[in-house]
This record gives sequence, C-alpha cells and structure tokens, in this order.
Amino acid sequence: MKNGVINVYKEKAYTSFDVVAKLRGILHQRKIGHTGTLDPDAEGVLPVCVGKATGLVEFLTEETKTYEAVLLLGKDTDTQDISGTVLSEREVTCGEADLEECLKSFEGIQMQVPPMYSALKVNGKKLYELAREGKTVERKARPVHFYEIRLLSCRIPRVVIRVTCSKGTYIRTLCHDIGEKLGCGGCMEALRRTRVGAFGIEDSLRLSEIERMVGEGRLCDILIPVHRLFDLPEVRIFSEADRLAHNGNRIPSGGYPVGKSIEHFETKKWQVKLFDSSGVFVGIYESDAPGGVLKPVRMFFDPDDEGRETI
Repeated sequence: MKNGVINVYKEKAYTSFDVVAKLRGILHQRKIGHTGTLDPDAEGVLPVCVGKATGLVEFLTEETKTYEAVLLLGKDTDTQDISGTVLSEREVTCGEADLEECLKSFEGIQMQVPPMYSALKVNGKKLYELAREGKTVERKARPVHFYEIRLLSCRIPRVVIRVTCSKGTYIRTLCHDIGEKLGCGGCMEALRRTRVGAFGIEDSLRLSEIERMVGEGRLCDILIPVHRLFDLPEVRIFSEADRLAHNGNRIPSGGYPVGKSIEHFETKKWQVKLFDSSGVFVGIYESDAPGGVLKPVRMFFDPDDEGRETI
C-alpha cells in the first residue's frame, strides 16, 4: 500500500470525486480521499490523501484556504456564479475606491448564508437538489472568517480579488454579497484555489503529470510523507519498544530518549511524531510530560507500506 498526500491541481470540468476516481485508477489503490470540495467550474489546489494518510482528511479540511476569484459586477444569478440563470442586471457605477472600501468591510468574522446551490443537506436532502426542483428553503447563517481580501485588478465590470479564509466559506456567496453591498449586484465568473494550508499551487500537479510520473516509477517524488505535515518534535524509540509501537500500544518511560525534545514541552500535553528504531514513522503520541508514558493519539504505521520513508 502507498501512503501519503498528493498536491493535485484540479482542472475545470472535473469534480473533486472525479479526481479521486482517476487517482484510484492511476495508483491502483482504493483508499483515497480528498480534503475539500471544489466545484466543477473551479480549479486549483486539492490535496488528496492516499492510504493511511486518509486519517489526515479531517485535519486538512480545517486548514485556511486562499482563492483568486473573478467577480463580475452588475449581474445576479440563481447560483451566484456565471453558470446560473440570470435573475437581474444592473448598472455598475462604483469605482476602485468604492471597491477597496467594500472589500475591507468584509474582513474578519462574518455571518454567511450558504447558497441554495450547495451540497449542504436539509432534512437529508442536498440543497442543490431542492434548488433544481425550484424550491427554496431557509438556511441558517454560519460564521466564517475572512483573514484577508485584496483587490488584484479592477476593470469594471470585472474585478479580480484574492481571498484568504476559513473552511466552509463560499466565495461565490462573497461575490454576491459584495455586489449587493455595492448596489449593483454581482456573481462569480471564475475561481482558482491557490493554497490549502501548506499546499501551494506552485507545487501542485495535474492528473496527466501524476500519471506520467507514476508510469516512470517516480511516485515517491510526488507522494508527501504523512509525518512532514505535523510540526511536532520527533522521537525515535529504542528497538525494545518497536513491537509495542507497531501494535499501537503505549510506550513506557525509558522506551525512548527524551533529549532536547524537552524544549518543545509548552502545553499540558506533550505531543511528538513517533518513529520506530529503524526510523519508520509510527504516528502521533502524547504524554503528560516529557519522559513519561507515551500514549497513541493517531496511528499511521502500515507494515505493508511499499515506499515508507525513514528519518
């Protein structure tokens, strides 16, 4: 089995599930999961977890994300993006200064109403399914955090913005809300995700590139080992404790050297990246204090890993 994370560049017309399906065929492996849905018309960074790394999905989904979006002012649609039915068109009279002021007003924590055309469920049914039936239901506003919204270019009626935000944020809803606040309406014309946590667009690979590299036997060049995604001190246990670690058991005091890692003890729980005596990553462990009994928090050890990396 192969384990790790691949920084995929999702292209337009693919769904996030399409990407997973394609990778299953390329890697000949079933256990694969993506870390945050991108609409078919959107493109950009989509970290995909493979094998034991699927245990990271919930962590990576929580990561801060950055997008570049094209906002088309003067046009409202039912989907809040250019693919929808036009509901109204209005004259655009605002200028760049008005835009700058408006964008600034959306920074910080905001309450955002999810769009009807979304995969959120109400009474077991997805909102977009209800929308396609011509139904509209009340949606509760949810808190989202816009860390930064910057104007990249302004050629009215098209505006390019860069948005860094929390999970669960709908950029097309932001575009719609900006248009409403400016009094002219607006919808999202294009969207590209440029960053998810530590994964940047400059390092992302298209499916065709991944397929080529896998065919050349270079999977290890693109499969990011799980342990690299945790900013924690490293502990390498003694050989006597290997069996305990491989079975997900506690590591007793004296089963590992403490050394300089004591310097990283800053919280009530001391967490470390645990490696066996051969340098193979086992998982995340924690103790009440450095030198104490280490308890498993999340295991990533796979005895069948075909390309596991050692330290």
